[in-house]
Amino acid sequence: MVRRGPLQAGEKVQLTDRKGKKITVQLMAGEETQTERGVIRHDDIIGGPEGAVVVTLTSEGSVESAAEAYRHNPRKPWKNTRKIGGWQYTVMRPRLQDFILSMPRGAQIMYPKDIAQVIEVCDIRRGMRVLESGGGSGAMGLHLLDAVGEDGELTTIEMRPEFARVCEANATVYFGERPAWWNLLVGDFDSKSQDLPEHYFDRIFLDMLDPWNRLENAWRVIAPGGVITCYVTTTTQLSRVAEAMRESGQWTEPEISETMERGWKAQGLAVRPNHEMIGHTGFLITARAMAPDVEALHKRQRATKDTYSDIDELTPEQQQARLEELELRDISDRKLRKVLKDLDTQVANIAKSTGRGENLPQ
Repeated sequence: MVRRGPLQAGEKVQLTDRKGKKITVQLMAGEETQTERGVIRHDDIIGGPEGAVVVTLTSEGSVESAAEAYRHNPRKPWKNTRKIGGWQYTVMRPRLQDFILSMPRGAQIMYPKDIAQVIEVCDIRRGMRVLESGGGSGAMGLHLLDAVGEDGELTTIEMRPEFARVCEANATVYFGERPAWWNLLVGDFDSKSQDLPEHYFDRIFLDMLDPWNRLENAWRVIAPGGVITCYVTTTTQLSRVAEAMRESGQWTEPEISETMERGWKAQGLAVRPNHEMIGHTGFLITARAMAPDVEALHKRQRATKDTYSDIDELTPEQQQARLEELELRDISDRKLRKVLKDLDTQVANIAKSTGRGENLPQ
């Protein structure tokens, strides 16, 4: 739902002070919000526009004391008003990202950087039928509901009833009502997916501990050519999902990625990265579903490039041979000869230019 015009009771607003500190509150007529810098009256915001500035009051609600603070020091009123109010906040409707980071939650949410990548790599668009496993607190679900729109359909399978309640309540608060295009199922993925129609969904998103055990059921309900994206946090999970996709023959070669996020500071001549960044949070493994009875095409593994055997289980002779293979696994003999020939020419050119060749390699 797109909200425009004056701010209304029941809406959420984001209050941001001059230091960048954010507070998200739900507007209610006659209510107040206590901050570190005084009290904010909701009636001072309701009916006003976005982009306005609201000023905190003392706990007694003294407008005169806040006004007096401005007269005393109009350039920096906060210097003398920390105890009596007078602190300014900009009022805006929260973006979806802001809403998610401030909403009540039980389970750990996905970071916005990962959610954005899921929407992109899974190619989730308006009007699509999407299946999500692992509703959590609803962060991913809100984006999926927003992406498919009322013309589409989202089915979410959440194992824990309490998480399903959190997920449902957050969606209701964000959209102003429970989305009619959302089917929320409580239970485990295997049993609930058995009741879903075959090859019905355009996209599937799995956020769970063992998505490799769900690939068979996922393929049954996804349409041929549909896209699946799995979100996992560890390299062992990543490896198991990718190998399971390859072994099944039902999925195209998996594409694997992760996203790093680093903010920047730009203030005058101080233009530099922030000291903190959001590094590794999770991996995305994406593939497409093959048609029934059609084997996926995968790159063949060379017999001389065994990357699966545990080197500790080999004899010393086999270990040495394996190490030699792996050291040169990215370069062929032909290419190596070409590289050496090129380097010999360059070394010879040095000798020709300087007239000294005694200290150069032969």
